[in-house]
Amino acid sequence: MDGDPLDIARVHIRVRGRVQGVGFRAHVGYLARQIGVNGWVRNVGWDAVEAVAEGDRARVDRFVEMMKQGPPGSRVDESQVEFETARGEFRDFSIAASVGH
Repeated sequence: MDGDPLDIARVHIRVRGRVQGVGFRAHVGYLARQIGVNGWVRNVGWDAVEAVAEGDRARVDRFVEMMKQGPPGSRVDESQVEFETARGEFRDFSIAASVGH
């Protein structure tokens, strides 16, 4: 994440739908690294995946669109996107432990 720290954006996104058993987290992790954002993704319950990502605004916007689309075989029925103040706490993008199973 090069550039002016004031240009760094942070998003917290949750998607619901057919997002389990379709490689959703692995897909998000791979593409997040390709896009160049840092943060994490995890399963929440049986029908949701949430992620936090930081990077320049254009990359974060690409990340949001990728999350809304998901990998082949998935179906995103609902998404919740919240932009937050960037904290610069991430050094990479990781797949975090699932919660709520």
